[in-house]
Amino acid sequence: MKIRGAVLEASGRPRPYAESTPISIAELELDSPGPGEVLVRIEAAGICHSDLSVVDGNRSRPVPMLLGHEAAGRVEQLGAGVSDLVVGQRVVMAFLPRCNNCAECRTDGKLPCSPGSAANNAGTLLGGDIRLHRDDTDIKHHLGVSGFATHAVVDQHSVVPVGDDVPPDIAAVLGCAVLTGGGAVINAGRPTPGQAVMVVGLGGVGMAALITALSLGQGGVIGVDSNLDKLTQATKLGATSTYTPQEVTERNIQAPIVIEAAGHPRAFETALAATAPGGTTVTVGLPAPDARSSISPLALVAGARTIIGSYLGSAVPSRDIPVFAQLWRDGKLPVEKLISSRIALSDINSAMDQLADGNAIRQVIIFDEK
Repeated sequence: MKIRGAVLEASGRPRPYAESTPISIAELELDSPGPGEVLVRIEAAGICHSDLSVVDGNRSRPVPMLLGHEAAGRVEQLGAGVSDLVVGQRVVMAFLPRCNNCAECRTDGKLPCSPGSAANNAGTLLGGDIRLHRDDTDIKHHLGVSGFATHAVVDQHSVVPVGDDVPPDIAAVLGCAVLTGGGAVINAGRPTPGQAVMVVGLGGVGMAALITALSLGQGGVIGVDSNLDKLTQATKLGATSTYTPQEVTERNIQAPIVIEAAGHPRAFETALAATAPGGTTVTVGLPAPDARSSISPLALVAGARTIIGSYLGSAVPSRDIPVFAQLWRDGKLPVEKLISSRIALSDINSAMDQLADGNAIRQVIIFDEK
């Protein structure tokens, strides 16, 4: 079938992207779903730093590639052997499919699925196939989703059903920002009653971590960012207190659980220094592969501090997305407040500029209703 999608033609083009236009809106051919795959009509897709990191070249991915990994839509067709989904059902995309067979999938979310990671790196679906084409050229899949398009064919393990009561834009943001940030709090940080949680870096993932920590109602929640507008927003969301990184350092502000969500080596250093003795630093941001931080091993030993790396919030999407959806239903997780703007697919290059400038929490592409 013919679809329209946002194709990254080349990584590393100069900014502003609105002028260099690394992403084109193209007409593509999408194959029918194969065995174990699903055709989804995309309703909404969020724009994340993981998309930007491919555009700016910090994450090496094969191109041309149809971007987008945080999305939600309706199932339109089931491939052979898919029995646990229903046509018409609303689903959330999960950008790391889990085969449920490898040793990593038996770690309860601690480690990413090995075959899923290999497929993501290769730009294929979990089974190794490519379903996107332009003329005689294969178009690579982004993280098994490629959600910046009118339709997507994905592996059945890349989708999680949610109820019709969850709007498409909310559902989309559950699949990455909330799963990653919220999961880092619940699955990796695991604050106990009375423990404060600090979040360093208040982008989409960091704000999701912040509202998840608030939803627990167990202790204070501290927001840290160099962008004063984001600190203001964190306060409006209910943060107990907010600080710039400089203020954290100068005033020796600490917390027992610190989530680093900026994906920058200096942010990691700030988070570790702000972790109280006996506390845990959870690092969930994705810096450039060659980025390095300077830390004191003595501070770890003498302070009995723990560092945890958390990919995708150490989550099992099929288990955790329904939990976050219920928190939203219960009014405890205001995901809608994370959405900075709702845009058209044609605005994608400008949206990447907004994200790179730190001016957005979550921009969400809204596709026309059918």
